[in-house]
Amino acid sequence: MSGDAIQLRRMNLVDLPLGMQLKDQAGWNQTEADWERLLALADDGGCVAECNGQPVGTAVACVFGEVGWIAMVLVNPAYRKRGIGTRLVEHAIAHLERHAVRSMRLDATPLGRPVYERLGFQVEYELARWEGIAPARRPQPHVACAGDDQLEAIAELDRQITGTPRLRLLQHLFRQQPRAMRAVVGQEGLLGYAAWREGSRAAYIGPAMSLRAEIGQELAEAVLAACARRRVFVDVPCANGPATRWARSCGFTVQRPLIRMVRGEPVADRLACLWASSGPENG
Repeated sequence: MSGDAIQLRRMNLVDLPLGMQLKDQAGWNQTEADWERLLALADDGGCVAECNGQPVGTAVACVFGEVGWIAMVLVNPAYRKRGIGTRLVEHAIAHLERHAVRSMRLDATPLGRPVYERLGFQVEYELARWEGIAPARRPQPHVACAGDDQLEAIAELDRQITGTPRLRLLQHLFRQQPRAMRAVVGQEGLLGYAAWREGSRAAYIGPAMSLRAEIGQELAEAVLAACARRRVFVDVPCANGPATRWARSCGFTVQRPLIRMVRGEPVADRLACLWASSGPENG
């Protein structure tokens, strides 16, 4: 409504109930631990929108070197179509511009894509969210639980594949679930890693990446063994044929498409090595 007074302020941990309420209204999978990790990574990049004094929306912008990530753009359904979502994204863009990032990225739904295109975002590639009950799998002999002494090597492999320095993200994921990260090491060093985490609707598989397709499948199977007989979600780049075939062979079905978008310089992900995204929160 034209008379609405919309104000934006910093999002803090005291706003977690708001974030959980909004993500529940949207049917998303995040937990309080996800929100806590995002706000820690965002520093001062979390934002709450208030309409006439009522908190009604959120957005989070995180900086990873020269790459920024925008996530958790949520608006209370009763307050949509008032420009609040656009204001939140514009605020996130301004925050990332102050940090002089070269690339701003996000995962959009088909419904949100036109909004982001109007704000200067362009399509990079598509992902599919696969969903299903994880079939029982045997432990993989070459796959072991990752240790904290491997995190720097894991982050370097991750950077080579995603073009983004994400050591802080991986450290947070590891601290929150130390036994949920797997790695494969060969004579030449680290060959791949995969992780999973708890969600409110399903266990989430990802990030997962490897230098060789057979290693990617071994890691994916190892994570499945940890999540056996539970509902799982996994976001797979559509261009990664082996990962897509693996998801289909597990009996999973596509829940929805996601569109990786960028504003600024494109980021050259090695999609053949990217088996699963870390999720719309941080790609």
